[in-house]
Amino acid sequence: MSAHILTIGYLLASVTFITGLKMLSHPETARRGNAIAAAGMALAIFATIFLYRDELTGPLAHKGLIFAALAIGTLTGILAAKKVKMTAMPEMVSLFNGMGGACAMLISIIEFNSHIYLAFDLGTGYVFTQHVSQGEIAIITIGLIIGSVSFAGSIVAWGKLNGRFRDKVFKGQRILNMLLLAILLIATGVFIYFTPALSKDYFGTIMTFTDGSFGDSGVVPGQVYMFYAILALALLYGVMFVLPIGGADMPVVISLLNSFTGVAAACGGFMYNNKAMLTGGILVGAAGTLLTILMCKAMNRSLLNVLLGAFGGGATGAAAGREQGNYKEISVADAAMVMSYAGKVMIVPGYGLAVAQAQHICHELEKLLNDKGVAVDYAIHPVAGRMPGHMNVLLAEADVAYDKLAEMEAANDMLKTTDVVLILGANDVVNPAAKSDPASPIYGMPILEVELAKTVIVNKRSMKPGYAGIENELFFRPKTSMLFGDAKKVLQELVAAIKEC
Repeated sequence: MSAHILTIGYLLASVTFITGLKMLSHPETARRGNAIAAAGMALAIFATIFLYRDELTGPLAHKGLIFAALAIGTLTGILAAKKVKMTAMPEMVSLFNGMGGACAMLISIIEFNSHIYLAFDLGTGYVFTQHVSQGEIAIITIGLIIGSVSFAGSIVAWGKLNGRFRDKVFKGQRILNMLLLAILLIATGVFIYFTPALSKDYFGTIMTFTDGSFGDSGVVPGQVYMFYAILALALLYGVMFVLPIGGADMPVVISLLNSFTGVAAACGGFMYNNKAMLTGGILVGAAGTLLTILMCKAMNRSLLNVLLGAFGGGATGAAAGREQGNYKEISVADAAMVMSYAGKVMIVPGYGLAVAQAQHICHELEKLLNDKGVAVDYAIHPVAGRMPGHMNVLLAEADVAYDKLAEMEAANDMLKTTDVVLILGANDVVNPAAKSDPASPIYGMPILEVELAKTVIVNKRSMKPGYAGIENELFFRPKTSMLFGDAKKVLQELVAAIKEC
């Protein structure tokens, strides 16, 4: 009876995951969708704890330890989410994703040990000699590899995003990554093919215990060494895969690693025949993969290029060292005057806006201009910020209306009739080198074509290059004026000046 109830619980949890994911597609329903999916996960967890029953060992033991771990994890997650700043959100996402990969990795290690070790009880004479199949070994090993790559890669991404790690690129990096991947795949194939046969042969030898308790009694040593060698290779590849990647490519990596964790979780669902875990993993893996493809398209990168770790990081391009000429500055008063008498203003948010925590004063500027009869919209590049959707989340926090946010293609059409563009901390996503300089590392990347507007005002703290590490030609163009300073302080001064216009 409990098994049937557990299945129903998993089915309901799966439905909440699908419903929640669908609701996340729109800001008005995203918060409710997140809560629904979380409730479904809670249902799956408690149903497993109280209703799961193994044919040999019975119900789950050590419930006290399980609830203690749940309490610690829940409290840690709540505190981390409440204290994190919007600028640090990408790092938190990478770190939490890495923990998911670590869980998948540990599950595979535990399941491998439970399949290849034999147990014997002298008191009852009961022997565990279940033969491990190639399918089981394949699922365990795939979960191990993907989880390990996701864990190691996410930790490196976390370190790079918060400045602890730098981009590391050396001669032959791509060849080394390809070689590591090839060795890993060959070793995995050999391991999956030979392990079931060897474990079956070894089941003929049973070692006994002197205390009559269950425990480890037999193992195939070579297979164990190979298993942990694969684990080490996967962890190393995860590090080497992400280490050279930097600049504007980081959103792609975060999305890809997120899909890896979902696939690893789905492998765990296969291992345990857990429908909720399987459904959740497939949804995360599929959604992450689709988002990765969209990010690749926005970056003009191929998915194969991403998998080989061959893009971004370290490249400077011709644009970085070229003499650009002079730039011109604009005062806050002049900028306020230009914007106040414009018919249409387009705001381009970037990481500088997030760093300054200026989203609320930016929304106040928007409302003030609206009161003066100026139409204001926001141009959102798919990879603006440090993770997919970073700017959308940032502006949603300030209650900016969702219909004010224009995606790149729509924004480029709107820019043709825009009087003033105000760029707040965005750099690489508006760099004309992506269209005009074949030597630039971002050449071919679709950008927001802000030069289509009559006037371009760029707010930056200095003339230093953006996250991709290359100079921006836009700053030296005739239509462009630089408005230096912290985004929050500059916007506050703009609001005060516009009120006086």
